[in-house]
Amino acid sequence: MVEDKKELVEETEVAGSEEVVSETSGEEAPKANRAQHGAPRGDRRSRGDRRGQRRPRREVKEYEERVVSINRISKTVKGGRRLRFAAVVVIGDGKGKFGFANAKAAEVPDAIKKSLELAKKDMHKVEMVKGDTIAHEIVGKFGSCQVFLKPAPEGTGIIAGGPVRAILELAGIRNVYSKVYGSRQPLNILRATTNGLDNLKSYAQVKALRGK
Repeated sequence: MVEDKKELVEETEVAGSEEVVSETSGEEAPKANRAQHGAPRGDRRSRGDRRGQRRPRREVKEYEERVVSINRISKTVKGGRRLRFAAVVVIGDGKGKFGFANAKAAEVPDAIKKSLELAKKDMHKVEMVKGDTIAHEIVGKFGSCQVFLKPAPEGTGIIAGGPVRAILELAGIRNVYSKVYGSRQPLNILRATTNGLDNLKSYAQVKALRGK
């Protein structure tokens, strides 16, 4: 009887140990697989998709833009007042090319966009000399507005304000003196400044006029 009881106890202990091993092995196997293979396939694909996505490249603008003025204008019609906006914009590449234009639209962004498109169609070229300045003194005129421009030594900067500064900076001129006489309307100042820059003569032309 005693021997039979010992055999039963040993059989139950062996069976219990096998059950424990089977249970632990069943739990540990997935953990080992996870540690070896990492995250599930779905997560890996999502990560791959994220890595594969490229950030959109920023478009390099051909011309720098600057808004000189925005005015609100109204027109009285049969049904009442119709409000619109007028924008004056200057553009330039900083290497001697510049342009400006004004346009009207019902909204400010639309007016600016139309002005930019018009300015790109009417570009001007200015000749610069050593020191990023102009070759000689000049007076630009438009209507009752006059803009005086004078070359300045390197390091002086742009001695100007408002529309004149905008058009000179975007054209690439770095050292110049200026003075506005007469009308102070931004569009007239831009036109007078453009008139002066367009009438500038190069070093070779001045030398030819002097007979040298």
